[in-house]
Amino acid sequence: MSVSPGAVTHITSRDNTLIKELRKLSQDSTAYRKQGRVWLEGDHLCRAALARGKKPTLAIFSESFWPSAPVEWSRAAIKNIVIPDALLPEISGLESPARMGFVLELPAASGLEAGAASVILDRVQDAGNVGSILRSAAAFGFGQIIALKGTAALWSPKVLRAGMGAHFALQLVEGVEPAALAALTVPIVVTSSHQGSFLHQQPLPRPCAWAMGHEGQGVSDDLMARSALKVRIDQPGGEESLNVAAAAAICLYASATARC
Repeated sequence: MSVSPGAVTHITSRDNTLIKELRKLSQDSTAYRKQGRVWLEGDHLCRAALARGKKPTLAIFSESFWPSAPVEWSRAAIKNIVIPDALLPEISGLESPARMGFVLELPAASGLEAGAASVILDRVQDAGNVGSILRSAAAFGFGQIIALKGTAALWSPKVLRAGMGAHFALQLVEGVEPAALAALTVPIVVTSSHQGSFLHQQPLPRPCAWAMGHEGQGVSDDLMARSALKVRIDQPGGEESLNVAAAAAICLYASATARC
């Protein structure tokens, strides 16, 4: 039987199947792969999804918030679910659970766009770093994220929160083997602490694919060998290295503002 937009269902038991599934989505970094959907907790992520034209299948509201929920949220999803406030911690990954959230179908997997301005994540493991890099990519016009195997799960709750909505502006390709990068028609540019010219002195190709490496080990030797260009970030203050997310922001900004 079809459900009209905005239909409301009340759930009161923590043993309800949906509550159990949302618990997994909020606490298990890879549960989205099994369920084929993602849990967006809080108004910021939900607004970002709506702004990009995403249609949630479910909207979850606390009982205390539901009567005053904005119309744009109460009519956004195919079905609304209202739960007791006491159940919010069951489906939250936050210290202070949000009063609402959306469930979205996971976008269908897609192959690499060979000529797209891209960011390659080479075993970047910290969820905060990954989310921050996604934000920088979206801000500076790099529309494709290529996550090599060993990189933090792109749609995990922590990466979603750190991305602050950037996911919905990007094509995300996960679980990629390094050999697949041979299909790219844009040059790969890598950062190195000891190879290449300084970023501010080096003409940059446009478009290109920037490679950002593991927090401790950096870019792999295999990816180094595939690169068309290696650059260093000048650090006159004398620090040995930069956080990978900070380095990505600097490089992507430099690339986006470089003269053709």
